[in-house]
Amino acid sequence: MKRTIALAAGMAMGAGMALADMVAPADVTFGDYGDVEQSLTGVPGDPEAGREVMVSKSIGNCVSCHAAEDYADVPFHGEVGPALDGIGEYRTEAELRGILVNAKMTFPESVMPAFYKVEGFTRPGNAYTGKAAEGPLDPLLTAQQIEDVVAYLMTLTD
Repeated sequence: MKRTIALAAGMAMGAGMALADMVAPADVTFGDYGDVEQSLTGVPGDPEAGREVMVSKSIGNCVSCHAAEDYADVPFHGEVGPALDGIGEYRTEAELRGILVNAKMTFPESVMPAFYKVEGFTRPGNAYTGKAAEGPLDPLLTAQQIEDVVAYLMTLTD
């Protein structure tokens, strides 16, 4: 019983430390060109989890706009955004993190959604039905999902 309590306490402390390092959407600091140097979690991203976010229609849905040879097995690639082959060679982690958090900070005319933004935009529904959701909105991706996608994109090299 004591071991179980000690293990649970240790896990809670570890989770608390991870949460203490998490950057809230409103606290993200952008560089001059939209880059975000600071990790959103302080925890390294998991490339495999990042790939899952990218190819999942119910999570990131990145494949709807971006193609890449690495996930050619996933159907219905879009061509709205640039192909991501080799992106890990010509973009830094900070640039990729910034683009994922809010692409408009780097590319003002982008149609890419801001995946880690919760304020400063027209509420979903107001522009079409006038019936926007009430209360605070969650970001489209969590801070760790952003870090996972960044880690995955860094593996896409030629």
